[in-house]
This record gives sequence, structure tokens and C-alpha cells, in this order.
Amino acid sequence: MEKFVKNTILAAGNILLKSRKKNLKIEKKENAGYVTEADLECEKFIIESISNEFPGHSVLAEEGGEQLGHGEYKWIIDPLDGTTNFVHGLPCFCVSIACEYKDEIIIGAIYNPVTNELFFAEKGKGAYLNDEQITVSKKERVSDSLLATGFYYHKGEKLDTAIDKFRKLKQGSMAVRRMGSAAIDLAYTACGIFDGYWEKGISPWDVAAGLLIVKEAGGRVSNYTGRDSSVYDREILASNGLIHQEMVDLLNG
Repeated sequence: MEKFVKNTILAAGNILLKSRKKNLKIEKKENAGYVTEADLECEKFIIESISNEFPGHSVLAEEGGEQLGHGEYKWIIDPLDGTTNFVHGLPCFCVSIACEYKDEIIIGAIYNPVTNELFFAEKGKGAYLNDEQITVSKKERVSDSLLATGFYYHKGEKLDTAIDKFRKLKQGSMAVRRMGSAAIDLAYTACGIFDGYWEKGISPWDVAAGLLIVKEAGGRVSNYTGRDSSVYDREILASNGLIHQEMVDLLNG
């Protein structure tokens, strides 16, 4: 399964690279950013690859929704995380593929084809960046930490709440970055670039692979209250573990 996932995600990333040079058809989704021909082509390729290799497995994908199979395997796919970045030419986007077995993520992969960064984890076997094992950072205080976050596409009261939490974490930390890709935020937390990451309003395909990669790199993932987080929660807090409770306190203070 590892070889299949790596080969598939590398090929999908190549589709995105080639698509950058085309005059793509772009549509705007209400309260959800953009969808492009590249999203759809990449997702179609991944789903067809899974169907050919693992017939009967279920699939949950950002654009196509859920396709139920039989058995207890489900693939969770984001063909292009960071579509707004992609549309505007900002080279911070990726493909994200995860496999769930009996309601637990067992494999996760994230690939940025521009930087050629392939993050991979299999449950119980550690996390890797281009075949080199990675670990989370060793920062012990939020005040020394570089954090990452994202914001709702929604405006109004939800945005006000998100900005209030951003203010608390920004004041408590060294700095905060907003990359525009939840999957990359999690991957960079796993390899120690970021010390922590939080976001509300996320979907399973945004975080499924990254959640496992952070855990396998020695980090911690929860919801905003510190309870264990599922990919189906609408909020996520990931960190190196050492600053986790302090981030929980700041988010809820």
C-alpha cells in the first residue's frame, strides 16, 4: 500500500504542475473558495487509481463527496489543498491522500509538487519527509514558538471569533503564519518548522493525512479543548506536544 500511495500522489502532483501552465476553467464555490479543472482532473485520477488497485474500497473526496464501497477501508482525498494559492500562482499547495481502516487513519501522504516535498506516515512506523524520518520541534513555551493557522471563508461573527483567537495566540507566541493549506500546516508542524497549528471549520480531507503524520512524528492532535481529535471534527489543534496545553489555555482564555 505504501508504494501505491507514493506513486499515486507523485503522479497526481505532476498533474497539478502541468495544469499551472494551462488557462484553467475556475469556478467559485459559495463560502468555500475556488474549484478548478485541476482539482477535478487530479481527483478523478486518484479515485480511478484506487478503484483499479483496491476495488470495493470507499472514497471520501473533496469535490466528489463520498462513494461507498464494501469492507472497512476508506480513502480520504484532497486533490488540491490550497486551491486559492494555486489559482493566484502562490506555490503553497498540495495533494493529500489518507487511508482509514476501521475508523482509524493508517496511512497519510502529503505532496507539494513545487517544492518536491513528500510527507508520508504509516501507523506505528514513524513519519518521513522524502524518506528521511522527521520529528516535531522541542520548543517548550508558546512564547518561543512559530505557529500556523487558517481562517473561515465565512465572514461575520465566525470570523470575529477566529480573529479573537488569532489575537490571543499571536500575542502569546513568537509569530503566526497563515499558509492557506491545512495539510501543509500539519506537515510543517510534523517536521518542526511550525511548533503548533490550529484551525476551525476544516473538513476531513483537509486534515486526515496530516493528523497521522503529526502523531507519527511525535506530536499531539486534539480539538480546542484538548480532547482527542477525529478527522470528522470541525476543529483541530496540533502541536509538538510540549506546548499543547498552553495553546489550549490561550484558545479558551
